[in-house]
Amino acid sequence: MISTQAWADARRLWDYHQMGHTPRPCSVAIGLGSHDLGVADTAVDLYKQGMAPLLVFTGATSPTTQERMPRGEAVHYRERALELGVPSSVVLVEPNARNTGDNIKFSRAVLEEAGVQVTSVLLISKPYEERRAYATACKLWPGIEFVSASTPMTFEEYVDSIQDAHLVIDMLVGALQRLLVYPEQGFMISQPVPDDVREAYERLCRQGFTSRLLATNP
Repeated sequence: MISTQAWADARRLWDYHQMGHTPRPCSVAIGLGSHDLGVADTAVDLYKQGMAPLLVFTGATSPTTQERMPRGEAVHYRERALELGVPSSVVLVEPNARNTGDNIKFSRAVLEEAGVQVTSVLLISKPYEERRAYATACKLWPGIEFVSASTPMTFEEYVDSIQDAHLVIDMLVGALQRLLVYPEQGFMISQPVPDDVREAYERLCRQGFTSRLLATNP
């Protein structure tokens, strides 16, 4: 059973992980690969709203996506976009990234090779990865304005879509830990973490929501 306190703490982390940006037109939209085809769907929605003239999908495979997306996350995202009516001419694929840092570095290289001038990026991720993606991108691609976006949904809706509440909370906890430790390792910029968010994270760690933690003291 997941306690009432754990649900409240998880919801607090969920809210913190989202940047609260309002989508606006950018030079390009980059969809970060994962198990979630909703990233591709959201990228298509934003493209059709005129928020970006070009889409980049980035991602190889991982243990969690190899079976579902055997051709690679970025390739499956592209196929999804084409199914939804996006012209192939406005979709670029970066098929090698295996983490968020790679997503940013390799997408930047693909755009530079294509001669695309970039001043702003609509950065599309899973809802609970918005802040991590933003902090990573700001570190690895300075001078660019990043606007975070994800599929609009509540914490409860996301849990329903995954059908594994414990796993979702584990992922929220793991993403928060990375925001705490990765800046010191040079992987992302530092983000202010309010006391109530840090306390919620620590309570969830003590309650055993730790499967996605790095091998370090949380």
